[in-house]
Amino acid sequence: MMRRGWLGSAVLALAPVAVLAQTPTFHVDVKLVSIFVNVTDRNGAFVGGLKREDFAVFEDGRPQEIALFEREADMPLDLTLAIDTSGSVRKDMSEEAQAARRFVHAILRPQDQMSVLQFATDVHELTGFTNREGQIDRALNELRGDWATALYDAIYVGSDGLGKKPGRKVLVLVSDGDDTARDTTYAQALEEALRNEVMIYSIIDVPIAASAGRDTGGEHAMITLAEQTGGKYFYVDEGGLDKAFAQVSDDLRTQYLIGYYPHNQVPGNIFHRLTVTIPRAAPDAFNIRHKTGYYSDAPAKED
Repeated sequence: MMRRGWLGSAVLALAPVAVLAQTPTFHVDVKLVSIFVNVTDRNGAFVGGLKREDFAVFEDGRPQEIALFEREADMPLDLTLAIDTSGSVRKDMSEEAQAARRFVHAILRPQDQMSVLQFATDVHELTGFTNREGQIDRALNELRGDWATALYDAIYVGSDGLGKKPGRKVLVLVSDGDDTARDTTYAQALEEALRNEVMIYSIIDVPIAASAGRDTGGEHAMITLAEQTGGKYFYVDEGGLDKAFAQVSDDLRTQYLIGYYPHNQVPGNIFHRLTVTIPRAAPDAFNIRHKTGYYSDAPAKED
């Protein structure tokens, strides 16, 4: 009897443990939001030496705690170079290829990879992602012209390819911005870039800058795409494509990386707007450039 009593007591003592062991455990997978930030002063010069505590981050107007901060110069770069070979820029194709080769040799480090697209009536991948400069050079030798301009298709295809890569994702567009293919819309191209965390750098090659009849709609689209994704735009003017490519390279080497785990999100939002500030500075002291927001996989819920 003593034994049965002891055993019965043991079973009773273990019962709560067994119940607890059967209680399901729920895990919430909160994705780190990464923001690449460029800070310049009133004269356009890069502002270095900033620290984590200098920055404040807001999502949909709600403050967030910075969990990751670094000068990201060593982070791998995954870059897609997309070159317009349509009729409006066909005469510049040889110069584009030569300048692109010099850009490739100047920017690629051992940890970086690049792919090359050409776009005219259709979008063609001339080489997939590689770190081999010779392979990229051969791809640039294969540039061929056509008449229409599938600019938004190129952004969509380039962003989709970059989305599969793990590093810092950059799409460099060389075009006059005049989309004439119309398979993909501006809104679709922008959303695909933001969903895949792609920064767009627009190199705007305008054949006749002073032409009174010039259609500037495409140029404005390339400018806005760059601004919305945290990239930058440059015109091909004095100094040519080499100068524009050099400016892209400089910009990519002067970025901060800020990361946070979202909390207290606005319920129901799928697109979350981002704001990065430097609280200690006067409102007009710095120009702070970053992507305008990001898409989540599902509507946000209150914490």
